[in-house]
Amino acid sequence: MNNVSSTTTALPDDELSLLDLLIVLLRRKKTILAVTAAGAALSVGISLALPNIYLATATLLPPQQQQSGAAAMLSQLSGLAGPVGGMGGIKNPNDLYIGMLKSRTIADRLVQRFNLKKVYGLDSLELARSELMSNTDITSGKDGLIAIQVEGRDRQQVADLANAYTRELLDLTKTLAVTEASQRRVFYEQQLLASKDNLARAEMALKGSINTQGLISVETESKSLLETNARLRAQISAKEIELNSMRAFITTTNPDFRRTEEELSSLRQQLVSLQRGRNEASGNPDSGSAGMLNIQRLRDLKYHQALYEMLAKQYEVARIDEAKNPGIVQILDPAVQPERKFKPKRSVIVVGSTLGAFALACLWILLGEWAGRAARLPENGDRFIQLRKSLHLRG
Repeated sequence: MNNVSSTTTALPDDELSLLDLLIVLLRRKKTILAVTAAGAALSVGISLALPNIYLATATLLPPQQQQSGAAAMLSQLSGLAGPVGGMGGIKNPNDLYIGMLKSRTIADRLVQRFNLKKVYGLDSLELARSELMSNTDITSGKDGLIAIQVEGRDRQQVADLANAYTRELLDLTKTLAVTEASQRRVFYEQQLLASKDNLARAEMALKGSINTQGLISVETESKSLLETNARLRAQISAKEIELNSMRAFITTTNPDFRRTEEELSSLRQQLVSLQRGRNEASGNPDSGSAGMLNIQRLRDLKYHQALYEMLAKQYEVARIDEAKNPGIVQILDPAVQPERKFKPKRSVIVVGSTLGAFALACLWILLGEWAGRAARLPENGDRFIQLRKSLHLRG
C-alpha cells in the first residue's frame, strides 16, 4: 500500500491539468463572456453595414463542332479537302467562346453601355474593366454548357449585365470566323479573289499579245499539251495553298502534311517531265517568236482558269457548310432578376465571429495563467530576466 502511494507523484507546479484549465476559465468567466459578447455585437454591426450582393446567371449552349457535311464532295475536288477538317484546331471549343466573353472588346462595350465607371465610382476605363471582370465568373461545365455569373449590388443590373454578355457574344460571332466552316470560307474567299485578279491580268495579257502579234492557230496536240501543263500547274498551286493552310493548324510531322508534300513533289516531277518532253519534241523553238509568245500567254491563261475553277469549287463548298452549320450560340437560360441576395452570409459571419471571440478569450486567459505560473517558479525567474534583457536593442 505504501509502495503504491509512493509511486504516485503529483504534477509539477508549472503543469496544468484539464481540471485546472476548467477552473481557470470558470474563474474568469465574466471576462470571457464580455469578450464574446463584444465580438458578437461587433460582428452584427459589421454584417449589417455590408451591402447586399446579388448574383445573376445566364447559361449558353455553344455550337457543337462537327465534321463537315461536304467532306465527300471535297474528296473529289483535286485533293484540296485534306487539311480543312483540322482547321478548327481547338481542343475544347468552349474555350474559344469563353475567351471571347472575357475579351477586352466585350468588357469595354459593357462598361460604356451601363456607364460602369459611374456605378463603380471610378474615373479610369481600365479600372472599371478590371472591376467588371472581378465581378464576373465565366466557366464551362462538364455538361458542355457555359455559365456567365455576374454579381453586384443592383439585382436588376446584374441580370442585365449577364444577358448583355450573351448579346455581345452573338454580335461578335457574326463578324469573326470561329467555326471550321467559316474559317474555310474566309480562307478560300481570299484565295479566290487573288486568283480572279490573276486571271483577269492573264486575259488582258493574251488580248494585248494577240492585238500586237496577231492571231495564231494552235494544233490539237499542242492544245492538249497546253491544257495538261496548265492543269498540272494549277494542281501544284492548289497543293501549295493546301500546305500553307495546314501549317497554321498542324505540325510538319503530321501524316497528312507529309502525304500532301509527297503529292506536291509528284506533281512537280510530272510537270518537269512534261516540259522536258515537249521541248525535245518541238526542238526548243525560239521563245521570242510571235507564235511562242502567244502560246505562253495562252498557257498562263489556261493555268489561271484551272486554278480559279478549283478554288471556286472549294469556296462554294465552304459556303454550303457555313450555311448548314452557322455556329450560332444559343441562350439556354437567360439571366433573371435574383430574388435573394448572394452574400454576405450574415448568420455565418455572426456565428463565426462569436466563436472566434470566445476561443481567443479562452486562449488569452490560459496563456496568461501559464505565464504567471512559470514566472513564479524560482528556476524560471533568471530566464525571464535574461529574456527581457535580450529583447532590448543595443546601439
